[in-house]
Amino acid sequence: MSLKGINAYKKGNLKQDVANADPHKLTLMLLQGALDRIAYAKGAMERRELKEKATFISKATAIIIHLRDTLDVKVGGEVAENMFALYEFMIEKLNEAHVNNDVALLDEVSSLLAPIRDAWVQIPQEAKEEAFRAQRESKQAI
Repeated sequence: MSLKGINAYKKGNLKQDVANADPHKLTLMLLQGALDRIAYAKGAMERRELKEKATFISKATAIIIHLRDTLDVKVGGEVAENMFALYEFMIEKLNEAHVNNDVALLDEVSSLLAPIRDAWVQIPQEAKEEAFRAQRESKQAI
């Protein structure tokens, strides 16, 4: 099977995973996707593949912007405000890493993002289901 065929298969599976995922799973996929793109950017940076580095940093930044923009500060209060500021910091560091070809800044962002992903994995199933129900109910009320 060619690489093109494998990539098409993986892309199809990703679309199916997204279509079937609850909000918790989608957030987890985004967090992991950002971490993966940062790792790819680091490799590209080390190999001096500037175009690939730019692509991966851009994708990681877009994911973190999406995570930041989906925070509900009214509901999440201080925690959401702190997460917003942390995501802003990560975005700035990714941009700085890109401009300065600084692997250490990519590592710094990964070291901030990985514990968030790890904590997200630890959320109990009951809490996920309760949050999903509350989200559906709030959408129905609108």
